[in-house]
Amino acid sequence: MKITSIRPQQKIKNRYSIYCDGQYSFSVSESLLLEQGFALGQIVDGDNLKKFKQMSEDDKAYNNALRYAVIRNHSVWEMEHYLKRKNVGENKSDIIISRLTKLGLLDDRNFARNWVENRRLLKTISKRRLEQELRQKHLSNEIIKEALGEDEAKEIDVLKLLIEKKRQQSSYQDKTKLMGYLARQGFSYDDIKRALSEV
Repeated sequence: MKITSIRPQQKIKNRYSIYCDGQYSFSVSESLLLEQGFALGQIVDGDNLKKFKQMSEDDKAYNNALRYAVIRNHSVWEMEHYLKRKNVGENKSDIIISRLTKLGLLDDRNFARNWVENRRLLKTISKRRLEQELRQKHLSNEIIKEALGEDEAKEIDVLKLLIEKKRQQSSYQDKTKLMGYLARQGFSYDDIKRALSEV
């Protein structure tokens, strides 16, 4: 078989379709195209074609994971879950995760720190709720403790802000209802009582 055409794909930037004897055979990223030196007229035997198709699959899985990683920070567990959904085998998944970790795109400590900072910016939230969210991302106790330890927000101040915000809504004028809401948000009873007395 002979490579008769190398065409850039329309939907995926920096990815190329390789045609052998006029028929589509496999696709590669621009980096793999250059690395392997694919060229028009190159002869490809059956064994090499099988190898190139496997390389194509691995390359596509890695580049999909790379795109997913740069959209926003992800925990290692989230990436594992993503690759599983994409039917990437466990061994290949481990290799991809290792590569992304070396690039600094996967780091559970950094993920936890950013998660806490972003949640603080977006929402008035208790440390207990933050802890629950980080546990849902399958982070270790050590990393969760470290991220929450670096959080400079004082629970009582966060609580006071939330109380002031909720008191502006007619549905939370009732103290018992307000206390119930705050407890469901993960604040302790003692902190709720203290904050209500100080606001």
